[in-house]
Amino acid sequence: MAHFSKSTETDPSSAGNEDQDAPSEVAIVGDLTDNAADLVDKLLGVEPGSKCTIYFDSPGGNPYTANSLVTMIRLRGLQATGIVTGECSSAAVWPFAACARRLVTASSVLLFHPMKWQSEEQVGIREATEWSRHFSSLELEMDSLLIRLFGIAEDSDSASLIRKWCDEHRYVTGCELAEAGLAELIDLSPLEWLRQ
Repeated sequence: MAHFSKSTETDPSSAGNEDQDAPSEVAIVGDLTDNAADLVDKLLGVEPGSKCTIYFDSPGGNPYTANSLVTMIRLRGLQATGIVTGECSSAAVWPFAACARRLVTASSVLLFHPMKWQSEEQVGIREATEWSRHFSSLELEMDSLLIRLFGIAEDSDSASLIRKWCDEHRYVTGCELAEAGLAELIDLSPLEWLRQ
């Protein structure tokens, strides 16, 4: 279930001083696919171009849903800080990578793997053939997108590491992600901007 909170009360002493306003907060919890409408609604509740904090504890879901969230974060110019509070796996890694700042704890876990093709419908041979062609192309595009979202060059050692993790279906700890330079490792103490 996704959750969104933002203070709606106006403090007269802070009027006209937006820098002291706490950033909006969105929680991406659970399966992306099951919560797609709610997640989109919550991101639309964040003012374009403003700061927000997105908390992640998700096993992933549909790659199209993940791509939609990435698109909304980027096109709306959200200055998002992503924080993995538990799990951020599979398709959930893409919106996390789209955040301008990425924070993890030592106990954070991220699962990297190639996209999986799944269909619960009976389809004809032509549709299956077209889906197979599309899926092969989509898999390559999404792998490249993930590397670009992390802000690294396609031919870098970090890009090779991400590809290796995907090929190995690798569970990556927060420490490993920080060591690779893809996130900042934080301890379990109050974040400075939340204490203000």
